[in-house]
Amino acid sequence: MPTRAEYSRGKPSLRSRLGRHVLLPLALTWSLGSVVVLTVGGHFASQAFDHSLLDDAFAVAAQVQKQGDGLALDLTPQEMRTLLFNQNESVYFAVIGPGGQLVAGDEGLPPARIPEGASYQFAELPFQGTRVRSVSLRREEPAPFTVVMAQTTASRTRLLRQLLMYSGLVQLWLLLVLAWWLRRIIERDLRPLTDLQHALDGRDAGDLAPVPITLTQEATTRDVQRLGDAVNSLLARLQRSLVAQREFAGNVAHELRTPLAGIRAQASLALAQDDPAVWHAELQGIVQAQERASRLVDQLLALARAGEASAGLKLESLALNEVVRDVVLRFLPKADALGVDLGADGLDEPVQVRGDLALVEGILSNLLDNALRYGGGAVPRVTVSLRREEDAVNLSVSDNGPGLDDADAGLLTQRWTQGVKGHQLGQGAGLGLAIVRRYAGLLNAQFSLEPGPGGQGLSARLRFPL
Repeated sequence: MPTRAEYSRGKPSLRSRLGRHVLLPLALTWSLGSVVVLTVGGHFASQAFDHSLLDDAFAVAAQVQKQGDGLALDLTPQEMRTLLFNQNESVYFAVIGPGGQLVAGDEGLPPARIPEGASYQFAELPFQGTRVRSVSLRREEPAPFTVVMAQTTASRTRLLRQLLMYSGLVQLWLLLVLAWWLRRIIERDLRPLTDLQHALDGRDAGDLAPVPITLTQEATTRDVQRLGDAVNSLLARLQRSLVAQREFAGNVAHELRTPLAGIRAQASLALAQDDPAVWHAELQGIVQAQERASRLVDQLLALARAGEASAGLKLESLALNEVVRDVVLRFLPKADALGVDLGADGLDEPVQVRGDLALVEGILSNLLDNALRYGGGAVPRVTVSLRREEDAVNLSVSDNGPGLDDADAGLLTQRWTQGVKGHQLGQGAGLGLAIVRRYAGLLNAQFSLEPGPGGQGLSARLRFPL
């Protein structure tokens, strides 16, 4: 399988592609422009020569006079040479009478066929071994006759060649200058991409620091600058994800040592005993330790997923009352097994909020799990309440457990923090409320811990904006 370098060698660079895409149309435009200039210039130059030739024909026709029964040219040979003088071309003429007889001029110079309704006609024809341009002028007074003027085309050809050479050279020079300028501009505009490539190629796999800001500030186009910003944004997301993974791995390695060591100790103790009652007690302890370890792993995974969800979370409309009802119903069997009175209030009225179903269920699951484990009194009681206000919805989970100490108020939502009464009960690892706080932040909800109704127990409240 070809390597990336071998694969890339078979493809042109962006610089060369841009150069071809710009210079090839430019060269084609230059070629078409040269053809247009030559065609238009040749047309107008030919018209100028033709008008001059026609003027000579009118001048000769003006000197044709009636003489007896025929016609005669009232110009001496010297006057004709003066009239038709041209130092660059050979000029020929013929005056042809009504019967086709030659009145004056060069023998054998044929007139062109003049269309009906026209007085003159241009033509190109061979004469005396060379190609000439002629004009035939028909006149009716003093008698019908035709004047034919012709001249060689060396001047026309030379003028067209000069026009092509000078215009083509000038345009070619302009094309070369423009190509050089475009190459410099393309080189300058693509330099930030090259610098960005070098900056990324020279990095270690674990280096996710943002690209230096100077690379994006020096970009000459918004597209290149946006690419640099997008790369930095991606690196930042990867950095957060990597930090979350490292933190998760460290937390798992650190926190699972204790339950695994306890399981190993209880298993060793059970193996050293012969009493089945001891085996049963130790096995129950192993099961409980395994449940605590499983719950700890689930909470650590929840925190890791919360870190990843912050990058691409999309909130949608949720029927909060229905979500709360479903979660409460799922926890009823556990509450009955623990002897806890689990109830709900305010779920009959439809309530719509912007949120994520998995996050809302995660919040409620952690709050109910905490409340069921920490509930107290003669009859442990947990109540889920939903109250709608003008611009927000309040969701609360209240219990009648040991409550909240003032010293613990700002600590319980931090990781691995349980508070004094939580340590006394020996429940959990101090992650549930940290997960709730993280999820609430992702949902743009306000999370707070307050004393329960009547100052007894703990009430965890979330305020969802409408």
